Amino acid sequence: MKKNLVAMLVAAFVTAAPAWAQDRSADEAAIASLRTAVQKDKRALVASTLNLTDAEAKKFWPIYDSYQREYDMLNRRLNTALEGLVARDRPLSDLYARNLANELIAVEEQEIKARRKMHNGVMRALPPKKAARYLQLESKIRAVRAYDIAVAFPLVQ
Repeated sequence: MKKNLVAMLVAAFVTAAPAWAQDRSADEAAIASLRTAVQKDKRALVASTLNLTDAEAKKFWPIYDSYQREYDMLNRRLNTALEGLVARDRPLSDLYARNLANELIAVEEQEIKARRKMHNGVMRALPPKKAARYLQLESKIRAVRAYDIAVAFPLVQ
């Protein structure tokens, strides 16, 4: 009985592996497409994704603009901290490493506060499905950014 179960699991894995590989390349293409669209014109991407009515747009865009300003400020702060890490020409001291870790967590905490504020505003401004769609899109964009940062910046040594 156990041999049959193991054989079935192995067969399922072997037949599913090519599908996973296809899904992965499709995922990579979707990520690249999202990254390109955001770099080109994030606002246009959001507008085309949400298809807002005039009344919805009047409520939504001020919330969006406010969040983007705050998000950009936090990105600059994060970039400054990470660029300081990369630019160092000597090993990190324990104090510098501690300060870097504190700065990174402080940026994340402020980002969470900004996202919470934006989330609450969007949920009041838009119908639930459009609000959820925007929040999903923003989450995907943040995930791509986090991936790019993780790849670009080395671990502290």
